[in-house]
Amino acid sequence: MQSASEQWFDEAYYQRFYFDKKTSVIDVEHSRRLGAFVCSYLAYLRVPMARVLDIGCGIGLWKEAVSQHFPGVSYHGVELSSYLCERYGWEQGSVVDYRNAEPFDLVICQGVLPYLSATDLKLALDNIGRLSRGGLYVEAVSREDYDRGVIDEDLTDARLFRHRAALYRRGLEANFRELGGGVWLSERCEVPLFELECKQG
Repeated sequence: MQSASEQWFDEAYYQRFYFDKKTSVIDVEHSRRLGAFVCSYLAYLRVPMARVLDIGCGIGLWKEAVSQHFPGVSYHGVELSSYLCERYGWEQGSVVDYRNAEPFDLVICQGVLPYLSATDLKLALDNIGRLSRGGLYVEAVSREDYDRGVIDEDLTDARLFRHRAALYRRGLEANFRELGGGVWLSERCEVPLFELECKQG
């Protein structure tokens, strides 16, 4: 199977999954709590913060949290959907091959990776390693989530790949340390961590 194409993410897609309250997968209050958690944790760890990349930024729900917790920080939204780029002014690009001259202090990648084939997923995880020099937040549903009944399949896009969690972890562990809660820290980030703050590989 091929990865999702740009044509999937048109106005009808966002109407269903974001704007229609009956079928939306977005809970604004949940997004606020999540943003507060990730930003507060990285601030607690004293990860230097000047540049943030939200890759697959959607309608930009992370922008408010980043601005609130890191005033003055540069937020850069990148999105595959030409519809959203035109509507919100994001830069068009893909997590698989997006490049920037300078790495970011925080990379956010929420709900994007399950749309990729295994081949493209590996490329994307390698690319995320290049893009981040600090924190990373990743949210991606795995096959285990479906097996355990955690996923509401009536609301979830049926076209998602059901990769195993180990596939994501293997790709990320080449460049990051897992801190829990979807938060990872780049091996290039020289902040001291206690042994029990990191998941052991």
